[in-house]
Amino acid sequence: MARAPKISFVELKPSVAGTAVVLVDENLSLGRVAKSALAPAGQLLSRAAKSEGFKGKLGKTLDLIAPAELSADRLIVLGLGKLKELKPTEWIKLGGKTMAKVPASAKKVTVLLELPEGTVSATAAAEFALGMRLRAYKFDRYKTKKKNDDAENGDVSADISIAVSDPAAARKAWAPREAIAGGIVLARDLVNEPANVLYPAEFAKRASALKKLGVGIDVLDVKAMKKLGMNALLGVGQGSAHESRLVVMRWNGGKKGKPPVAIVGKGVCFDTGGISIKPASNMEDMKGDMAGAACVVGLMHALAARKAKVNAVGVIGLVENMPGGEAQRPGDIVKTMSGQTIEIINTDAEGRLVLADALWYTKDRFKPKFMINLATLTGAIIVALGQEYAGMFSNNDKLCEHLTAAGQETGERVWRMPLGPEYDKQIDSKFADMKNTGGRNGGAITAAQLLQRFVGDTPWAHLDVAGTAMAVQPSDYNTSWGPGWGVRLLNRWIENHHED
Repeated sequence: MARAPKISFVELKPSVAGTAVVLVDENLSLGRVAKSALAPAGQLLSRAAKSEGFKGKLGKTLDLIAPAELSADRLIVLGLGKLKELKPTEWIKLGGKTMAKVPASAKKVTVLLELPEGTVSATAAAEFALGMRLRAYKFDRYKTKKKNDDAENGDVSADISIAVSDPAAARKAWAPREAIAGGIVLARDLVNEPANVLYPAEFAKRASALKKLGVGIDVLDVKAMKKLGMNALLGVGQGSAHESRLVVMRWNGGKKGKPPVAIVGKGVCFDTGGISIKPASNMEDMKGDMAGAACVVGLMHALAARKAKVNAVGVIGLVENMPGGEAQRPGDIVKTMSGQTIEIINTDAEGRLVLADALWYTKDRFKPKFMINLATLTGAIIVALGQEYAGMFSNNDKLCEHLTAAGQETGERVWRMPLGPEYDKQIDSKFADMKNTGGRNGGAITAAQLLQRFVGDTPWAHLDVAGTAMAVQPSDYNTSWGPGWGVRLLNRWIENHHED
């Protein structure tokens, strides 16, 4: 993979070299330092803007190659639009847009990060850097021939200097975001890997690498899970040559003895649908059916790397759903760790079986203060919400309020969906306590209803991320098939409400 760009914060001085970036508002006004730096070029900016129809609108760029009278090889002018309307959430996007214009050949990039009417805050500067870092990501480790493309495809490894009025404050704001970026990149890598490389045991091995950050790791194999009675989880993976795993990650950064927050992820490393096999079209996307688990690993990395003052537990159920000779069948009945029984109606409704045991185990062992699970659980949630929001189901109003707010702040948005006893009728079984699918109508809701039976009284939220965690449309700061969705959302939720 391409080397990640090195980002540093430096003192704001009127000098430009290599690829230079300056900011303008809707009136094409420059900041004081940028104005001084571009003074030798005279009216170059205004002439070029008029020629290209560039008006400084938010996120629009003007690209000047080898500008006359300047030492820079390239000058990128980034529009901020109306400064009064510039929102804090725009800075990460602006960083991404800037990175998209940096050529792959660039060795050095200097960003004069200042407003026409004043300074850019340390927080905004750090968000800008985060946008650059995330846009620079590219998953190309299996390409034997690398194209010399520009940053539109993410292949940039330049040294980036972001010049700000207070470099020390910007570095302080960047440090936790750099840790978060590392978690997002880790999650992206996991989602993008092919299933012949990332099967349950290998996934568990990569999660175990968090030990070097101080994360406690326990890996449960098939024998250990059988002893615990995790027959729902094990039933999903029994048709595969690759044995299932359950990985527990513990970060103890909070006060000793304080109940943890727990994050649980669905990790179906590949989902054929089992005996209820999926259509061949687009089945290759099912390598991403472990995106919930990838988010959990990425989040635990972020918390440990930034030394978050919280006790957190991450639990991921790792299986491969294959139609082998040992695979479970429609009509089978499994007894879960909780003692409740589930009739298998459709073996492609497998994620809820994995989570049923993983949620119960987490609730029973760790007695968390809050429990959140992420899962690429249903196509029904994509029908309902598209790819703009993840579906959120919960038994706790305050938890929903906090997650919704964190989603608005980070751009990883959630939309609350209903739960209610009326939907339980759809998953009632003639032969067991419940069946694993309630049919087509309200499919995302009935899946959540089943999960709710395994959380007890613990405040809990289920995030159905089928539409947001893989095969997404490119954004200003992501061109990856797997975006690492959820790491920023849950990190912000923990940061806002659960750190000592």
